[in-house]
Amino acid sequence: MTFPNDIKLSMRDCILKVLWPKDDIVTFFRNNSCTKSDIDALGDHKTLHRYQIVDNMFTYLSTKPDEGLGQYRAMLQSLVNWQQFDPYYFEKLGKLDKTEAERSITHLKQLQEIRDHKIQERRKAQARKEAATKVPSTTLPELKTKFISLLQSEVIGAKRGYVLEEILQSLCKISSLEVTEPYRVNGEQIDGSLKYDGEHYIIEAKWQEKAIANEAVYQFAGKIEGKMYGRGFLFQSTDLAKM
Repeated sequence: MTFPNDIKLSMRDCILKVLWPKDDIVTFFRNNSCTKSDIDALGDHKTLHRYQIVDNMFTYLSTKPDEGLGQYRAMLQSLVNWQQFDPYYFEKLGKLDKTEAERSITHLKQLQEIRDHKIQERRKAQARKEAATKVPSTTLPELKTKFISLLQSEVIGAKRGYVLEEILQSLCKISSLEVTEPYRVNGEQIDGSLKYDGEHYIIEAKWQEKAIANEAVYQFAGKIEGKMYGRGFLFQSTDLAKM
């Protein structure tokens, strides 16, 4: 996850408008999750301009494996709740302007609110999408009709196996079971999987006229052996026809 650039720029502006001494800027970094190595990366900060201290720290944090996410989050929370306006620099020396500082903090808060709103909307959209996939798109009578059409050979050849997979997928959804679509792993076809009572099961669906042979059962056992699930359901057309 990358910290938003617009918020980083606003944070930079806030830091320079609420802190004047260079040592105070470095202390701010230290108090907001920046490590000793982060601080050391600045070198002799007294030889830098105030804005260079901030820019160099932000640049350094962005090169870290986590891109300084923890430090940026800590700084953000500190700045949006900022209440320290040192009278010595704001009033006596006039180095800083409280009105401008408060305006910058308000802008930062607005950016944070916009970002949080977008995150919430994305989460809601994802939740709606996931909920939609769990809503059955067909009914039991429709599945029954579809299965009977298979028995009556209205669908022929290899297509019958794929239709059987679809029927099983829909049946799982109607039964409120978590189910995955068919997929391939290292060239191996998996007709799907379902979750029941906290356990995952691989699904194997076969359509053939004769009763399934032991060899096919052993092959299926070999398929699930060594898998994370270690469990499976083997469906065969003649078995379903007797149900």
